[in-house]
Amino acid sequence: MKLSTQRWIDRWVGQALCAVLSLWVHLTSKRQSTSLPQTPRHILVILLSEMGSVVLAGPMFTALRTRYPGATIHVLQLKKNQEVAKLLGLALPEHLLALDDSAGLGLLGDIWRVCQTLRHLPLDAVIDCELFSRISSLLSYLSGAPIRVGFTPHTQEGLYRGSFINRAIPYNPYQHISNQFLSLVDALNDASMPRNKAAPIRPLPHDTGLSVQFDNVELQNYSAKLRADHPRLAGRKIALLYAGGGLLPERAWPAAHYAEVARGLCNAGHSVGLIGLRDDAELAQDLCQQVNSAFCIDLTGYTRSIRELLMLFHGTHLLITNDGGPGHFASLTPIQTMVFFGPETGRLYGPLGPRAQVLEAGIACSPCLSAYNHRLTFCDGDNQCLKRLYPLPVLHEALQFLNNINPSEAA
Repeated sequence: MKLSTQRWIDRWVGQALCAVLSLWVHLTSKRQSTSLPQTPRHILVILLSEMGSVVLAGPMFTALRTRYPGATIHVLQLKKNQEVAKLLGLALPEHLLALDDSAGLGLLGDIWRVCQTLRHLPLDAVIDCELFSRISSLLSYLSGAPIRVGFTPHTQEGLYRGSFINRAIPYNPYQHISNQFLSLVDALNDASMPRNKAAPIRPLPHDTGLSVQFDNVELQNYSAKLRADHPRLAGRKIALLYAGGGLLPERAWPAAHYAEVARGLCNAGHSVGLIGLRDDAELAQDLCQQVNSAFCIDLTGYTRSIRELLMLFHGTHLLITNDGGPGHFASLTPIQTMVFFGPETGRLYGPLGPRAQVLEAGIACSPCLSAYNHRLTFCDGDNQCLKRLYPLPVLHEALQFLNNINPSEAA
């Protein structure tokens, strides 16, 4: 199903369903507060967002397990994102639930099936990590959980998602999303609810708290395979470039800028690998032609899974990437990362960890994508916030890093 279709359904059908359900809850529910059991048995986390958000939710899962060690954590995601949840061990495989959004009727069937499964547990609480999605709000109620935690728009117009969330956290566009996810955990057992009044003051988490374990032999074999498949990468420090924009092409740094940086890296004696999905192959081939160097390699489609992507990061030295999943997955590995932000901001969605460098111009209209405008920008493809991040300073930063490490450090 197209993203625009999903937005239309969520906006018009979703708001109507939320209104009807809110009225039903108002007329039928008892006027008494519900407290979380001292030892909750089952907690559901709804996390339908992009794969990068799953990584940024890592500290939230750590907090849940620390505070409620006896609780079984269930995770509801879109089917296309489940590989990440399994790889990161967010929950046991039998506690991972999926919705397939590729077809409308199939999605309705999945919703019915998932809700029946959740109601038979039964759940003690549900945490809805989506910002202003109506489908996730409806799912939080249909799950049968007596405690429903989620974000509220408060007085923001056009973002109505029902009044049945009984642990409501105000969404704060000035706080990093990882801290806001932690506030959702705080709300589970907060006596000041249903409206949070005083969330704890906390620094930004130092890292995700997530990890993927690799055997040293597995990493060495993958690194050897990479260099055997692409001999020109051998004996050089390797920089990976992700130039694709994914679902939001306005987040992409200009291809000509990537080409200039790649050319400079190759001329300085390094190798460049252009990564991405198979859909990015045409862009990568065009960049290879612009760079015109034997040491600029098209690696789009080379990694067949997220696990292989992480092994690629382990065996290379630097990642230069647009805002998106690769920059967040890189935080789980030793690779140094440079991430471009503009339509969205690193202050809210920047990768966690000490090896990620956020690059953003900070012009007056940036950031322009937010939960408040349903991530629809008014720049019409003319993303000046990224075009004004010029390639020469980026190349200088990249060379400074590559020239100061030993070639074997990430191999």
